[in-house]
Amino acid sequence: MNKELNILGWNNFFQSYFEKQYGENYAVGRVAVEHTHMYTIYTAYGELLGELTGKMRHDAMGREDFPAVGDWVVITARPEEKRATIHGVLPRKSKFSRKVAGKTTEEQIVAANVDTLFLFNALNGDFNIRRIERYLILAWESGANPVIILSKADLCHDVEEKVKAVETVAIGVPIHVISALTKEGISELSPYLGAGKTIALLGSSGVGKSTFINTLVGTEVLKTQEVREGDDRGKHTTTHRELILLPEGGLIIDTPGMRELQLWQGSEGMGETFEDIEELGKLCFFKDCSHENEPRCAVKEAIADGGLSEERFGNYKKLQREIAYMERKQDKQAQAAEKEKWKKINKDLKAHYKNR
Repeated sequence: MNKELNILGWNNFFQSYFEKQYGENYAVGRVAVEHTHMYTIYTAYGELLGELTGKMRHDAMGREDFPAVGDWVVITARPEEKRATIHGVLPRKSKFSRKVAGKTTEEQIVAANVDTLFLFNALNGDFNIRRIERYLILAWESGANPVIILSKADLCHDVEEKVKAVETVAIGVPIHVISALTKEGISELSPYLGAGKTIALLGSSGVGKSTFINTLVGTEVLKTQEVREGDDRGKHTTTHRELILLPEGGLIIDTPGMRELQLWQGSEGMGETFEDIEELGKLCFFKDCSHENEPRCAVKEAIADGGLSEERFGNYKKLQREIAYMERKQDKQAQAAEKEKWKKINKDLKAHYKNR
């Protein structure tokens, strides 16, 4: 395998599919930045600007069929022009998605082929346990391994208390306390940042993601701004997703701050994030217990004796409703997409026979 590609995360997973589906006339690259209709791609030839083929655009049924940051794409390269043509996207070994903003029911792939998700939460005014639960669902659903990063330790006077609070909702998930200002805890993250490994950062604006990346790179590759006075919320300094190669060979995908993160899928993630509640549910007298007014409900008993917080259970029910609603919307969308697909096929067939 090509050494330059290995540094970018290329491995046997992608190599085997590429060899089966494509010939030697093609090359590969990894999407670093998504522009409007164009992509910055890291390749063995250096950095190229890529554009999709007309066929790829025509065949795409939705946003998920287009390249996302972190994707490996099949290209024909024109190094002398610093350009490339994108012919396809290789299968993703992981992806984390959210629902696009607004009323449209559509998936937005935030990052692809991520090994580890750093879930950032600042230890100052931004600290929010319920948001951590939401991020964990997305992380477990993505196929990447979640790691919780509690940033801005230098601004917090009760670090141990907050770590204990996180431990109650992030069972078995690594938790690291850091300060980009004092460099506290930064060296402990090196095992996640080895050559060819890809990390994605997820967190609200102002939690210190850009400062963290600048610390790792050793220079200000990303602009940072002060948080707003009064509410500790950051100004949106990162406006797009970007794959950044670190000096030691690891890769980081920075993402814009996401205060309101609408879940796209979450059935598996719910089971991992709320494993304690799901296990309690198995002890209820009624198998279909809704944990509301039924007698001998193990979940309500756990709340009564202090083993489970009312707030955690309330968020569990809220996220359940949100996921169920999204699944219903996606069913309707899938039906509409299938109908549109056959309309497109019939249209192409008519055009084919008309031109014979």
